[in-house]
Amino acid sequence: MIAKQPRAPVEPSYLDGQFLIAMPSMEDGRFARSVVYICAHSVDGAMGIVINQIAPQIDFVDLLVQLDVIPDGPEIRLPPKANRMIVQRGGPVETGRGFVLHSADYFIENSTLSIADNVCLTATLDILKAIVAGSGPRSAMLALGYAGWARGQLEAEIQSNGWLHCPAEDKLIFDADLATKYERAMALLGIDPAMLSDEAGHA
Repeated sequence: MIAKQPRAPVEPSYLDGQFLIAMPSMEDGRFARSVVYICAHSVDGAMGIVINQIAPQIDFVDLLVQLDVIPDGPEIRLPPKANRMIVQRGGPVETGRGFVLHSADYFIENSTLSIADNVCLTATLDILKAIVAGSGPRSAMLALGYAGWARGQLEAEIQSNGWLHCPAEDKLIFDADLATKYERAMALLGIDPAMLSDEAGHA
């Protein structure tokens, strides 16, 4: 009789650096048609930034003034890259806190989290000051708040067909055209949202 070989333990599948795309049937209105960039995912839970929802009635320059990054006044001149920045809604958790997803050409020791080859996360005022000074990252998006999941919660939502997921595309993260990001994220999976069944499985 041949002895059975012990099976190697199955490595957990984590989604760091991937897009999480809400199914059309998403019941949580806070995440309807949302695209989330997953910054951290482990057995203890997950954290991500919604990349396609604008923060209503919050202007980037006004936010800089509120945070004392720049003084208030009409004489303030910002570099073109800073003038193009918009404030986005990153999720329902800690909505008063800012998070900047950015390219890897900018890094602060002990403050910047490297997520993928060319995507990092920094949540300190230093990066906003660098953007204003013209010495910030090549690409960046600013979000207030983040999306968070407790242990096993995200896995359960994916299993119940709440989310699709796929490898992220850097260009889509930093693109300011928020209105079409959902369709373009779905297109990465070859999916037309209008044709997607509520019963479709995840990628």
